Amino acid sequence: MRTPFAAAFAALVLAATPLLAAPAPGERVDLLSPSGGLMLWTLLIFIGLLFVLSRFAFKPLLASVEAREQALQETIDAARADREAAMALLAEHRLTVENARGEVQRIIAEGRVTAEEVQQQMLAETRTQQEQMLARARQEIELDKLRAIAELRREAVDLAIRGASRVIDENLDTDANRRLVEAFLASVPPATRVNI
Repeated sequence: MRTPFAAAFAALVLAATPLLAAPAPGERVDLLSPSGGLMLWTLLIFIGLLFVLSRFAFKPLLASVEAREQALQETIDAARADREAAMALLAEHRLTVENARGEVQRIIAEGRVTAEEVQQQMLAETRTQQEQMLARARQEIELDKLRAIAELRREAVDLAIRGASRVIDENLDTDANRRLVEAFLASVPPATRVNI
């Protein structure tokens, strides 16, 4: 109860003080000349106001200013900690990016090596297939050559038998003649066999 009564009394004194310091009616007021009564009341009002303010206003004001200052300091400290954490995170991300770049370069190099190996393997397989095809073609050519020579031999034997039978003008046994001509052709060297 003392606080509301003291505040009401202080407000009443403050409101009445200007009336007590007012000049008498008809008196000329000179603001630049010192007046003892005005100075006394101004000093008393200042001291009373200082007492009331120090008792009721300064403590809450100082407490709120200190709380505000403490909140600002906490915010600054939190921002500093957040900045340090962000810098650490940024460094970690940079390290991760560098590691990822190194990994990408390694994968690209491995891919190139693998591509080279696949290319070499495919070239080797192609060469092997070509060589196999050439070997088969040579074998087929050799077989066709041997077949053609055998066919030519048969035709030569048949032609020789026909020619000989016409020359002799008698019918000889074709099987015996065939054996005779084949024996003759077998005795002929290979260079002359092809030219028949």
